[in-house]
Amino acid sequence: MQRVFSGIQPTGIPHLGNYLGALRNWATLQKDHDCLFCLVDMHSITMPWEPEKLRQQTLASTACLLASGIEPTRLYNQSAVSAHARLGWIFNCISRLGWLNRMTQFKDKAGKNRENHSAGLYVYPNLMAADILAFQATRVPVGDDQRQHIELANDIGQKFNHDMGVDFFPTIEPLIPPQAARVMSLRDGSKKMSKSDPSEQSRITLTDTPDEIAQKIRRAKTDPEPLPGEAAGLENRPEARNLLSIYGAMSDRSLEDLLSEFGGQGFGTFKTALADLLVEKLAPVASETRRLLADESHLLEVLRQGAARARSVADPIVDEAERLVGFLR
Repeated sequence: MQRVFSGIQPTGIPHLGNYLGALRNWATLQKDHDCLFCLVDMHSITMPWEPEKLRQQTLASTACLLASGIEPTRLYNQSAVSAHARLGWIFNCISRLGWLNRMTQFKDKAGKNRENHSAGLYVYPNLMAADILAFQATRVPVGDDQRQHIELANDIGQKFNHDMGVDFFPTIEPLIPPQAARVMSLRDGSKKMSKSDPSEQSRITLTDTPDEIAQKIRRAKTDPEPLPGEAAGLENRPEARNLLSIYGAMSDRSLEDLLSEFGGQGFGTFKTALADLLVEKLAPVASETRRLLADESHLLEVLRQGAARARSVADPIVDEAERLVGFLR
């Protein structure tokens, strides 16, 4: 059975994009993989943060993941497992500056003020590689925008193997979902749906009520043209394509199938159908999330037990990595 690792930052309530691009897929992978799913709170402090807010968001993310079908024994928070930091430092010394300079996400996040950002933001891809390889995971479910990080993790693992003269770290295979890997903002179809967007109307979160879901879909940006009958008619219509993509992913229907049903119609009928579908699928998740959030002690115990299981897997692997580099054990 292949081992799967993936993580999500607890920097806000997971949204529809997280659910379609990651959480729903994670729940399915549990059936036939040895899975570990991590709340990467160490990555969360690479950007400015508020300690109490981080604590509460970690608990809220725990509740959302459990409500989305993640098994409790597979879930933990990163900072509770020291193997991440231990291997991350080794990888800081294995990785090359030229490799990090090519990472596009650092450039996107730092913008023109590179010198004012933390060193952690610059080297976090090394920690991401350690997150995966501390478990010798061979598969990582990610969005297409994370492919570059998997390539870097493989470069680091292979360089470690070469430098130490061993075949220790495996090759990692990215598992990229075929649908809805990039769910876009409801207010701007050219931008990815994001927890950090200042507009609450840009995203549907996993704690939204049915009324909030329906309202956000009604207000979602569209254009004045009716829906086309063929996919070619969606060119230069990012908002229309985004809403159709969401509907297709939630219903497991093809774009062609949806256009055959809704083509030629205005957005009113389509938005009503989409809102009804999202309420049907997401309302039970939101209800369970709210129930779990009412019991903080249970959430803390889930994370404690999950961390204990993660340590039992990662500690022997990282112990051996440290021995290979020459550390006394």
